[in-house]
Amino acid sequence: MKLRTSTVAVVPALVLAVVAALLTGPPSAAAAGRHAAEIRRTEYGIPHVSAKDHGGLGFGYGYAFAQDNLCVLASWVVTLRGVRSRYFGPDAESDDPVRPVANLTSDLYHRSVADSGVVRRLLARPAPAGPSAELRELVDGYVAGYNRYLDDTGVANLPDPTCRGKSWVGPITADDVWANLLDLSRMSGGSALKEAIVGGGDGGGEGPRRAPGSNGWALGREATRDGNGMLLADPHFPWNGVRRFYQVQLTIPGVLDVAGGSLYGTPVVQIGHNTTVAWTHTVSHAQRFTLYRLRLAQGDPTTYLVDGRPEPMGRQDVEVPLQDGTFVSRTLLTSRYGPVLAAGHGKEYAYALADVNAANLRAADEWLAMAKAGDVRELRAAQDAHQGMPFVYTLATDVGGTASFADASVVPHVTDAQARRCAKPSPDPSIDALVLDGSTSACLWGKDADAIVPGIFGPGSRPGLTRAEYVANSNNSPWMANPAAPLTGYDQVWGTVRTDLELRPRVSLDMIDRRLKGSDGLGGPGFTLETLQAIARSKRNHGFELMRPDLVALCREHRELRATSGERVDVRAACRTLTRWDGRATLDSEGAVLWRRFFDGLQVPVKPGEPPQGWWRVPFDPARPLATPRGLKRDDPAVLRALADAALFFRANGLPLTLTTGQAQHYASVPIPGCTEGEGCFDRVRNSGPLGKDGRYPDVNTGSSFMMAVELTPGGPRTRTVLTYSLSADPSSPHHADQTALFSRGGWVTERFTDAEIASDPALKVTSVSG
Repeated sequence: MKLRTSTVAVVPALVLAVVAALLTGPPSAAAAGRHAAEIRRTEYGIPHVSAKDHGGLGFGYGYAFAQDNLCVLASWVVTLRGVRSRYFGPDAESDDPVRPVANLTSDLYHRSVADSGVVRRLLARPAPAGPSAELRELVDGYVAGYNRYLDDTGVANLPDPTCRGKSWVGPITADDVWANLLDLSRMSGGSALKEAIVGGGDGGGEGPRRAPGSNGWALGREATRDGNGMLLADPHFPWNGVRRFYQVQLTIPGVLDVAGGSLYGTPVVQIGHNTTVAWTHTVSHAQRFTLYRLRLAQGDPTTYLVDGRPEPMGRQDVEVPLQDGTFVSRTLLTSRYGPVLAAGHGKEYAYALADVNAANLRAADEWLAMAKAGDVRELRAAQDAHQGMPFVYTLATDVGGTASFADASVVPHVTDAQARRCAKPSPDPSIDALVLDGSTSACLWGKDADAIVPGIFGPGSRPGLTRAEYVANSNNSPWMANPAAPLTGYDQVWGTVRTDLELRPRVSLDMIDRRLKGSDGLGGPGFTLETLQAIARSKRNHGFELMRPDLVALCREHRELRATSGERVDVRAACRTLTRWDGRATLDSEGAVLWRRFFDGLQVPVKPGEPPQGWWRVPFDPARPLATPRGLKRDDPAVLRALADAALFFRANGLPLTLTTGQAQHYASVPIPGCTEGEGCFDRVRNSGPLGKDGRYPDVNTGSSFMMAVELTPGGPRTRTVLTYSLSADPSSPHHADQTALFSRGGWVTERFTDAEIASDPALKVTSVSG
């Protein structure tokens, strides 16, 4: 039977009475179903889902999400099942938004994961190693809600033309959601090394890129004007595909009330707040995997030696269906450490991947427990109990004004001493990982007594810091979470100390420092919610700020410079544009695009294959990490050539030197402010390619995604948010680019968290779902 729903807007009482009368009648069969939930949608379509239990909550959430983004998850399910080649061809690019590969490579990897039975084994384990009863209910409800929407709407009638009527769209299963949660955990490990694992091209491929970045600030009572805890969340995740955030509030009265950003296809909030606690994540610098070099038995490339004894490699035969009904078969090899890489396999040695998140489904339960915490202490206790954060730091604050930073992520237990003792050469320099000796059990990952599973560091070994003023991170190592209390003494597998912070972490800490001193032009010292919002969207280009004095001097000294082509270029007009620019990447910034072209040119090697030459006049000094490096080598030939090349590019293509950010940078036809992290931009954006000859970048594909500024007051949270790419990937939806337009003009959404705030929305729409 079809699901009965009611959609009611806030309208005059007489109309409500008529609507109620029309809906009165015998209860439908669905009304007696297993799950029931209410979905209240406020401005920008943001859903507030409430139910009496976890199963009902999952049902309502799955239904609401399917209304907005069914096509994205339907495509991703095809990926997780390893059947993309069947529907889209083996050579087309997969829909992985972080590391796309050929469909055949993707299918071989994902089918190997599915066939390995790892999800089935984890589901058979009790919590916390396996999922809790509450999480299982959430997942089952989410699947049922998604499928109910699909059943009621029909594939042929889906509003999104992306997948309307497509043969690859169908119901999902709980196994699909569990597979998605596992793949999320593996995002900085095995899932980023598909080519190296299954082979492709020459059997190798470049190493994993660092997972998407982020900014996070947790402000304590000594940093805020009113002594309240405040938090800034600014994750930098993809703007397309399944790793987008979906904004939602999830409520079970008396049990759970959390609002924030939830990654597609997951039934929990990853970044958010409840009444008394707020938290966010940034990508950790810690290692997620190691490689083990296997010593092969003489004459047998499928047997390796450990402590002198032979161990046969496991064999996994994987089949991938193709469009013509045939199959591609591949035999993959495994070891006690993990999959044996196609890369680096020779006559004497092979390499195996040991991924610390290979069997980690604990993260979802950890996020669920964090959402129920009453303060920072309880949030940390939840993390200690589950130990499942896959690749992120956690920054949190509470209504009492305690600010906390911790790398509570899952990290392989490799001490510095063990890393030195067991070190072996890498099969591929692009794979940034520790390589250990797999021929001796003495090089196995170590053990901590407080670790929930073998081979990882326990909570007592983690870098962490609790402060009354602030902690911050912009994907730098734990070392500079707060410059007043540098973190040191941890093993290098967690990250480095006394090394160059890079520009984005430096501008982040500078912004906080100026606000605490009241020297940023925003009034007296200390944070308010309003100053937090203003700072987060200030669009400062710190690289330009640090190099501007030398750039001005360079421009005084040179009227004409020689480009790489040998052509002499008059740079006076370019210099006027740059020296007049205020150093902010706002929509109307005249100079921001020209600067980026020049800055990108600084990073071009003088000779192909060589690293770029350093352009800083003052090199990095570990004793002054926030002030160095700085300046510009204004007499360096590579610097002069980069400026000439930038000016020549604009002249040759008939582009105005004053080309603005808003003219050059877009997403879904909406002009987008901002600049790149390499330039030293805080709320950064990234394009999929360089500036074109037409004066436009390819669409923004990564950057500030779900921004949240929250103040935890005794009377409840005050929150401002903006979902940069909007709630729905469906181009026919009214919420496909509405928040994008808001983001473009610097706006924020005032969050509605309490029942009274939600009910007061003039555009409120309420849907009751059951089944």
